[in-house]
Amino acid sequence: MRKPRPPRERAARALCELEGHPPDIKFEGKPMWESYLHQVDAVLKAVGWQNGVLPEEHGPKAPKI
Repeated sequence: MRKPRPPRERAARALCELEGHPPDIKFEGKPMWESYLHQVDAVLKAVGWQNGVLPEEHGPKAPKI
């Protein structure tokens, strides 16, 4: 069974696919999805994501995305 992908990777892959790109094709020597990590990090920072947890305003134990 395959190990679950980290949330940042899943989000980057989703953005990549949303723009019509296969996530695993090579772009500048790396998988294409890695080029979306900057956008993912900007969104996670905006919502207060830290150490896999959303801020307290979303509930005492916010779900990990």
